[in-house]
Parts: sequence; structure tokens; C-alpha cells
Amino acid sequence: MRDYSVVGFGAGSLREEEEEGGGEEGDGGGRHLSRSPAGDGWMDRVSMDSNYQDSTEHPHSLGFPKPLAGAAAPNHSPATFLKPIHPPIPSFLFIIMASTGPASSLKRPEAPVSAREGDQLVITPLGAGNEVGRSCVYMSFKSKTVLFDCGIHPAFSGMAALPYFDEIDPSTIDVILITHFHLDHAASLPYFLEKTTFKGRVFMTHATKAVYKLFLMDYVKVSKVSVEDMLFDEHDINRSMDKIEVIDFHQTMEVKGIRFWCYTAGHVLGAAMFMVDIAGVRILYTGDYSREEDRHLRAAETPQFSPDICIIESTYGVQLHQSRHIREKRFTDVIHTTVSQGGRVLIPAFSLGRAQELLLILDEYWSNHPELHNIPIYYASPLAKRCMAVYQTYINSMNDRIRSQFASSNPFDFKHISSLQSIDDFNDVGPSVVMASPGSLQNGLSRQLFDMWCSDKKNACVIPGYVVAGTLAKTIITEPKEVTLMNGLTAPLNMQVHYISFSAHADYAQTSAFLKELMPPNIVLVHGEATEMGRLKQKLIGIFSESNTKIVTPKNCQSVQMYFNSEKMAKTIGKLAEKTPEPGETVSGLLVKKGFTYQIMAPDDLHVFSQLSTANIHQRITVPYSGAFGVLKYRLQKIYESVVLGTDEELAVPTLRVHDRVTVRQDSPQHLSLHWNAEPISDMVSDSIIAMVLNISREMPKVVPEPEETSEEEKEKKILKVVHALLVSLFEDVKFGEDGRLVIRVDDNVAYLDRQTGDVESENEGLKDRVRTAFRRIQTAVRPIPLPPS
Repeated sequence: MRDYSVVGFGAGSLREEEEEGGGEEGDGGGRHLSRSPAGDGWMDRVSMDSNYQDSTEHPHSLGFPKPLAGAAAPNHSPATFLKPIHPPIPSFLFIIMASTGPASSLKRPEAPVSAREGDQLVITPLGAGNEVGRSCVYMSFKSKTVLFDCGIHPAFSGMAALPYFDEIDPSTIDVILITHFHLDHAASLPYFLEKTTFKGRVFMTHATKAVYKLFLMDYVKVSKVSVEDMLFDEHDINRSMDKIEVIDFHQTMEVKGIRFWCYTAGHVLGAAMFMVDIAGVRILYTGDYSREEDRHLRAAETPQFSPDICIIESTYGVQLHQSRHIREKRFTDVIHTTVSQGGRVLIPAFSLGRAQELLLILDEYWSNHPELHNIPIYYASPLAKRCMAVYQTYINSMNDRIRSQFASSNPFDFKHISSLQSIDDFNDVGPSVVMASPGSLQNGLSRQLFDMWCSDKKNACVIPGYVVAGTLAKTIITEPKEVTLMNGLTAPLNMQVHYISFSAHADYAQTSAFLKELMPPNIVLVHGEATEMGRLKQKLIGIFSESNTKIVTPKNCQSVQMYFNSEKMAKTIGKLAEKTPEPGETVSGLLVKKGFTYQIMAPDDLHVFSQLSTANIHQRITVPYSGAFGVLKYRLQKIYESVVLGTDEELAVPTLRVHDRVTVRQDSPQHLSLHWNAEPISDMVSDSIIAMVLNISREMPKVVPEPEETSEEEKEKKILKVVHALLVSLFEDVKFGEDGRLVIRVDDNVAYLDRQTGDVESENEGLKDRVRTAFRRIQTAVRPIPLPPS
């Protein structure tokens, strides 16, 4: 059954049942339908406000996702909506507020929230706000919460490296989405899964999960922290693997009403950008991405539809990358020159990601230069062989160049590169090239080799990717005279340091072009140093100056609040969508809710379009009654217009068919039985009949039924007497006027009531409204309930 629910039936007033995670009640009367451009059914906008009028308006102005130029229209694009008469709430409003005090505003409220609060979308960086490292972005909307990424800060250790998890209640997080395996995006996940109250679900791509375990096992081994400062151990990593679910690119998943899918992000193997849809509001989280195809990875995709909010990295701010060919030439020239002079080259890089790109460049360059064949290249990482096995496993996730090469030979079976497991296996004699992890030079093999080689001016260190502030790799780019070694001593920094970025992060050209294509109305910049992020913001403000795009750069624990309209849309499907309804025509069906998706369908289609099914419940109840059956008919005719006398063919006993819904049968002189199919109106009719029968049984009145030939004129006279008596009981001074109207006096005010039309004339508007309302209610009460039109 999963989480489908039927929340309404019919075309009158609809009431939405509140499910776990929030909901509202609203009057959906006055429904308006329009044809979807996609041809897949009729759209029904169910309003949450009674003061609405018809309006034809473009859906994007009401906060709906906007398709890109040339893209197919989304299935939920309606043409006709209900629009509030009063000024509408804007699609979004921004409020930025810092979290203060022990009671965080991010924790899910226990008391019911107002409709306005329910429309509030909150985005809070718990990490990567005005910094690079410990990416972790909290998002909440409609009582649904998502955590994007769960990394650590590579410049810190222990609890200081974690995102600000104390700002949230982990038990309220519904979904965690991990974009890729790098430590600054995934390394705090074992801690969060195993050492907090988190009970939700975690998703990442297949390749990311495969590398995640290798990366974190290596991180635990090389971390130089005390046992007390260890965030997690190998057992925590293994247990977390059981909780991680995988998602394919473009596969749509849904968890508690949160729909999400992912696109290729470039950057590293398996990296993904996630699009999340909650109640029609779409949020794109890019993570780290690159729109430039390199030697082995595809470029990042552009989503088909524009998101309402784009949370995007700003790592390089307004900087521009050199072309790939220029960077490759600089890289190989530095290495060739250094080894030709008898020096050693250290390339600090993480085991997976840029390392494979650089190894492809080096292997190809060595193959084209026979004079270098006697100079060894080492891939120094404990994970070397296992990482290459992962790359070979997911060869189909790479670009066309690699896949075509793999058809004839394995491009990752390098001819000139050897693996190096540890420093003990390294014979440091003569020139060599060593690519070692980690890229930050904080610890591990890369740090050990740096300490050995940094004092020799013949040697060189090539920094090939983005480096985080606070790490040794960032420090040596500024070329200090001395550095502190791992043993605490200082040594002169004589080796040449070259920063040649092969970082697969988007630069300004890629970021601006990407945002121009998407044109999101709201942009949230994360994952960037404050200065670079500020420069990028100013550039983007200039680009989008005419589009009213909102751009924000929140700091860690600083919340961005936006407000989106709470109007709901239901789509008719199946039999109900086959016929175009005429203006004013009533369309009846079941309103089925799944998450934040609403569909109206015929009861017969329920099993076709959902995992629900229908069943008819026939109700029967026996009540004591020893009076005349004619008395019962007489009493019922005073309440219901349609009371039909009949005979049960099998039992040969009299029956009454009341309101065409309930059958009353005289089973014996002492008992009656009621029969009906269970549904709200029939239940109410049966309840009223039972109440009346029990009243008659207690009173046992002596009632003589009127002759059937009573004329309509006589009936109207009796009704008029009752109406007059009831009006007198309300207003006291009620008399018949000469023109046939009723004259009603209250103090010095006079009202004239037309008994035929119900029109009221009076100089006092208050009295006029009171008389009109009273007469309408009396008319309804004194006449039998009519059958609804079929």
C-alpha cells in the first residue's frame, strides 16, 4: 500500500486529511479544470482560500518550475488557476537569520504550524558556508527535511572537523543525499549514521558507494589523532555501508513525499547533482561539478527543467581556468625539466579523482618520450590497486573516449607507472615522479615524501588541484622560507612549488553559463572562500540584474528563509480525463494523495493508477418499531422529498426507498430494518431515519395520515403559516402587507419580504441581511430535502 491515501470524494467541498509530516484543511469548492499541454489529463487547482476567482495566468508566476528553452513542458503545467482576490503572497521571500541560543530554529516544531510557516523553505549550511570543506547543507520545507552531503574539514581533526550538527535534530532528517566520495563531502557520514539519532535514509550513486568505503578506511588508517579524537572506526564504516542505498543517474526516488533524482556532475567518478522536488518546489544541489570533459570523465549535465532554487558551489569564484591543453603542457614541461636535472617530482593528489586524470597524461607523455623510460613513475597510495579496480568496474560511467579505448585495451593498465604501497618499499635513488595521497599534504605518504625532499632545490612539488585553507598544500603555494615537518622540526623550503590546477571544479565561465541556461529565480552560493564567493555574487548580480534573481551567500549556521505559495494542483487521469468538461460542469471522483502529488480519478480506475482498491460495504441495521408503517412514511416525507413506497419481492413486505439511498423494510410488526451502501451521504440519511424511528417509538403519537389528494395550494398555505410563525418567533412584529409581502418591524426599522422570490427591501442593511438569511434557512427547514441532480 505504501503511502497512498484517498483524501476526498465528489465535486463539492473537499477536506485534505493530514498525514505524518504536516498538512492543511481547505475548502475546494468551485473547482476549475483545464487541459494539460502534455495531453495527459485535466488539471484541477484546489485552493486553500475561500476568496478566489478565476484567472488565466502563466504557471511560472505562481512558483512552478520553468522549463528550459526547447525542453518539453512538464507534466504538471496547468493553464487555468484560482487566484486570490486579495494581493497574493509572493512566490518567494528571503529572510536571512543567524542561529542563536541552545534552542535551534532548525529543529522540527512539535506544535502544529500555521499555513504561512508551512510554506517556509529553510536552507542552512552546516558546513561549506563561506568556506571550502565539510560540505553539509540542511534544507526543510513542508515538514520534510533533506541533508545534502556530510563531509569533514580537511584542515581540522576530531570534533572540530565536523559540520555544525548540534544546530539540528538528526532524528528529524528524512533523507541524506551524498554527491560524491571526497572526504569534504562524505567523511562525516559514518559518524552521523552511527553516533547520532538519525533514523532516515541515505542515497548515493553506485560508484560513490564503491569508493566511499575505500576512502574512509584509508582515512582512518592515516589519521594521526588520539583514540579519543577519532570520529569513527572501521566497524562504524562497515555498519554505515548497510544503511546506504544506491541511485542511478536519472532514476526518480521518493521518500515520505520527497522526490529526487540525480544528474552527472563530472568532477570525479560517480559524482552527482541532485534535484529535489517537495510539493512542486524544485531545489538543485550541484555539489562539486565541472562542465569540462577531460580525458576520462563526462562533463556535467544541464537539468531539463529550471529549479526554483539552485544551491551551487563557488569554489573558484570569478577565476578562469586555463585551457586543458595549456595546463597539460605546463604540467609535463615542469616534470620533464625537473627529472632531466636529476630532481624528484612530488605530485600530492587524492587516490581517486584527479589522480587518474594525471596518470593518463603522464603515461601518454612517457610513451611519446623514450628518453624518459628509465625514470620511474610511482602511484603511491595504499588504495592504488583497489582504486584502479573500481575505475575498471565503472568504465561505462566514463566518456566516449575511454569506453572506445576499453573495447581494445584497458586505458588504466599503465605501461610506465608502478604502484607503491608504503615508504618502506620505495628505493629513493635518482630522479623519479611520485604521485602520492593525500592531496592536502597533511599526513600519509605525500607528507612523508615532502619532508624528505623539501630542502633540495633540484626537486619540485606540483600542486594539481584546489587546496583548502589551513592545509600544508595551501601554505607552500605562498612559498614560505621554512616549513614545519611532521616531527615538529623546521626545515628550509628549497624545492620548487608549482600550482597547476587540474581541479574539476567549475570556474566563473562555467558557473555563469550554467546559471544562464537554468535561470533559477533563487541562487544560494556555498563551498567557496568568503572573498571569492563575494566577488562571484557581485558578478552574478550584474548578469541577472534584469531578471529579479535573488542571490545569497549564507555563512555556516545562517538560515536562508523563502516562502512559496501553498496552492495545490490535482490532475485528473483515466476515465475522467477522456471527456472535456463543459464550463460549470461538475466533475466527481476520488482525490488520491501520494506524498505531495494529487490525482482525481474514477473509483473504477483506482486499482489501475495506484496500489489502492475499492470495495462496497453494504450496511444493515434492525431497530424496534411497532407503529403503523404509514406513520413512518408520513414523517419521512416531511424530511425527504423522495420517499417511494414499494414491496420486497422475496419477503412480500412493504418497503420505503428514502432519498434514493436507504431502503426501510418492515420485517415484522415489531421490527424495521434499514439497508444501504456505506458512504457519507447515505450514512447521514440512515442516521436521521434511525433517530426519527426511535423518537416515534418513545412518543407513540396518534397520527392520522393526510389524504393523498391534498392539493399543492393547500400545502403551500400550510408552509406559509409555518414560515410566518417562525418569523414571528424571531422578529415579533410580522404582518401581511397589502401587496402580499410580509412587513417586518424591529424598533424604527422596517423590512419588506417577498415570499415568492425571497427578496428583501429595507433602508437598514443589517436588518435586510438578517431577514434574508432567516427566510432562506426557514425555507430550507420547512421543505423536504430534495434529491440532488443526477
